[in-house]
Amino acid sequence: MTLLEFARGPALTVALTVFVVGVLWRIVSLATRPAPPDRSAPRVDAAAAEALHGIVRRFWPHPRFGARIGFSVFIGYLYHIGLAVIVFAYLPHIAFIRKLIGVGWPALPAPVTYFAGGVTMFALLIALMLRLTDPVKRLLSRFDDYFSWLVIFLPVATGMAAFDSATGGFNQNYIAVHLLTVELFLLWFPFGKLMHAGLAFWSRGITGVKYGRRGAMP
Repeated sequence: MTLLEFARGPALTVALTVFVVGVLWRIVSLATRPAPPDRSAPRVDAAAAEALHGIVRRFWPHPRFGARIGFSVFIGYLYHIGLAVIVFAYLPHIAFIRKLIGVGWPALPAPVTYFAGGVTMFALLIALMLRLTDPVKRLLSRFDDYFSWLVIFLPVATGMAAFDSATGGFNQNYIAVHLLTVELFLLWFPFGKLMHAGLAFWSRGITGVKYGRRGAMP
């Protein structure tokens, strides 16, 4: 069995299984966790509206902190959008998703996704630099923060390296390494901070409802 066959076969099966089971476990454990009693009288009953307000409001920083953290927020949006373009708009990735779940959609031109990959790598490096140079961020950062950054950066870097501009094709050895880094991402996703990709809106909505009930929406 070659490295590519291993990456496309047993390694992918294990990674996808751990990913699906782990995500379901996290969601079920959070959904069944008993909520602490709220002894304050609710001031607002429109829970859905308050949840939506909480989600939308936190797409940008509070004006008081905007000047201080605005650049960090911009970099965060840059690599999040770049990752979305790479994963969901690149033709080989769409073909991979179609093979897994039977659903596909039109792809963006390859040069657009390659440009998005370069921008994403640059933004991720800037984000790491900001974390390392900001004394507060550095103090708050733990293994999860750095390892989560690594398992995001590696698939982007190896995917970019796999493309051979001279021939217009892909290096099969690099493709194998790229798949293994993607599988590392899938294995880590349910257990680290990467899970915020699926829980961010949930947590923001719950926070919005709590603030709304107390009449303290920011």
